[in-house]
Amino acid sequence: MTDTPTGTGTAPPAPVVDIHTHAMPLPLLRALEREGRADLSGAADHVLTLDPALCGLPAGAPVPLPPEQYAMDRRIALLDASGVDHHVVAAPPFLFASQAADDALALELARRSNDALAEFAAGSGGRLHGLATVPVGHPGAAAELTRALDELGLVGATMGTFGAGRELDDPVNEDLWSVLAARRCFTLLHPSRVSERDRLADYHLVQLLGYPLETALAVSRLIFGGVLERHELTLCLAHGGGCAHAVGARLDLGWHRKPVARVVGSEPTEFLRRLLYDTAVFDVRTIARLVEDVTARNVLLGTDTPFDLMDDRPLETVRRIGLDAADEAAILGGNAAALLPGLGLGTGPASAAGGRSLPSPSHSIQSKGRGH
Repeated sequence: MTDTPTGTGTAPPAPVVDIHTHAMPLPLLRALEREGRADLSGAADHVLTLDPALCGLPAGAPVPLPPEQYAMDRRIALLDASGVDHHVVAAPPFLFASQAADDALALELARRSNDALAEFAAGSGGRLHGLATVPVGHPGAAAELTRALDELGLVGATMGTFGAGRELDDPVNEDLWSVLAARRCFTLLHPSRVSERDRLADYHLVQLLGYPLETALAVSRLIFGGVLERHELTLCLAHGGGCAHAVGARLDLGWHRKPVARVVGSEPTEFLRRLLYDTAVFDVRTIARLVEDVTARNVLLGTDTPFDLMDDRPLETVRRIGLDAADEAAILGGNAAALLPGLGLGTGPASAAGGRSLPSPSHSIQSKGRGH
């Protein structure tokens, strides 16, 4: 944490906020174990197994369980070691039930997960702030979001890229999009499945490659399905948007040349520039290009903590980009302070990104003539 100077007349540094972190509180996991839906016998080796209906993985597949997921002392020590002041915490996709067809199961898991996460964050001394899991694809998702925000005090939402066999642009999700837009609710979109698991089964490719592809697929559905045209969402894409920006120019080309893709009023890259992105891409050049494409006010610090595929030096990562002081401060915490008022950190140095209008086409990714 940064120390606040006293008696100098200088303003203290803005708090550093990591908006992409995860937690799995033990009370929830133990309750699932009692019901035969989890096995914590491998916890000493930092793994557990979960019912495939919950996690979407094959039976017996190990789920990472580092102690920082549930042990508050370890979590606070990790915060301090990384130089981060606040973690915005979300359930990992293993607790989304993204591939469950049972509405009651998915809604009940979301409710229990939200209750557990709110209790976990409340014990952090103000260092952790929870995001509500919303079970996309299931009727009742909007009602659970409202409950989690209003009754539990969670500061935003997280969702998967698929649910109940339905894509994000399915009409069943329209009420959810409406509530998220009306409340300007910060929402972390996190990949929660992959389309070709058999082809990705080796070499950890589900997470390494499948997840970035899944995010690009999901956001393409949001664009061409008209969701982003109908709703002003405060939507942040995990892992820097995955492959979305790399294929942006190709999506634009299809919009121009294929009548079946000319279904929205603006080029796809214009919608991509309305979204928010975290820095969990693990490459300074890629983050710099992302900032160039969407501006610093649309990029927020994110690490994927505490999984092993996390950025364990987040401040160094951002500072190596070489941005001016205002843009660096915005990414490190100012944008989060503005977009998540529930953090109680003020508006921060960056203007809020919610409610943005579409930028001029002259600044489109395609017009720059290169992709990363």
